[in-house]
Amino acid sequence: MNLKIAIQGIKGSNHHQVAQDFFGNGIELVECFSFDTLIEHLCNGSADKGIMAIENSIAGSIIPNYNLVYHNNMHIIGEHYLSIHHNLMALRGSTLENIQEVHSHPMALLQCKEFLKQYPHIKLVEDVDTAETAKRIQDGQLKNIAAIAPKVAADLYDLEVIAPEIQTIKNNATRFIILKKKNKVLPREEINKASLRFITDHKRGSLATVLNVMSDCNLNLTKIQSLPVIETPWKYAFFVDITFESYDHFAKAKALLEIMSEDFQVLGEYKNALLI
Repeated sequence: MNLKIAIQGIKGSNHHQVAQDFFGNGIELVECFSFDTLIEHLCNGSADKGIMAIENSIAGSIIPNYNLVYHNNMHIIGEHYLSIHHNLMALRGSTLENIQEVHSHPMALLQCKEFLKQYPHIKLVEDVDTAETAKRIQDGQLKNIAAIAPKVAADLYDLEVIAPEIQTIKNNATRFIILKKKNKVLPREEINKASLRFITDHKRGSLATVLNVMSDCNLNLTKIQSLPVIETPWKYAFFVDITFESYDHFAKAKALLEIMSEDFQVLGEYKNALLI
């Protein structure tokens, strides 16, 4: 029986590419038009695992996704970094001069801002997914409309790439996390990264004290993101990613952080996809 993998978007999207890279071809895709729907599939068991974009090297963090993971008790069991390539595509025979609208996911539009500024006559329209927009252009034979999507979407939906590689920064990568309802326990020797959430006291230096503990335990802080605690105005939770060479170092830090912070939670323990 094939693994059911929930992705945001459809075939031809970047999430689809990550699913293939991480799990191989023997999977069944559960296509979702929102991250909320993706989480619902994991919660009700209609998908075994999910893939969620969490941050981009140009646009930064996808902040709502942090809370989705936390509030739905999801476990991060892995990660994958994908080099992002944005291509402008339309019906065959189209040219940039006759394009009146460009439709794509808000992140894709943001990451191609400098290229699109050269064509002020083109209206930018936010859409739910890159590949879905490409498919709709072909299905509806929509003239004068272009999509920004991965090249594989042009191949899948028989569109012509009229401007390749239009992302503002060519070294553009997105980090994706692999989610599961129940944690997958890796052997300790394979675990060298973790994602945590905690709240600190409203005291001067409280966050610095926590960060010092991480440093003293030989943990490397690779990401820190603060988010307001919705139920308590002006209180903030911190989401952090850390890497380490020894699980024992992490275990020691974990025991200390549980005492020093409020609502401490390990969101996932997994293998670092980048070299430490």
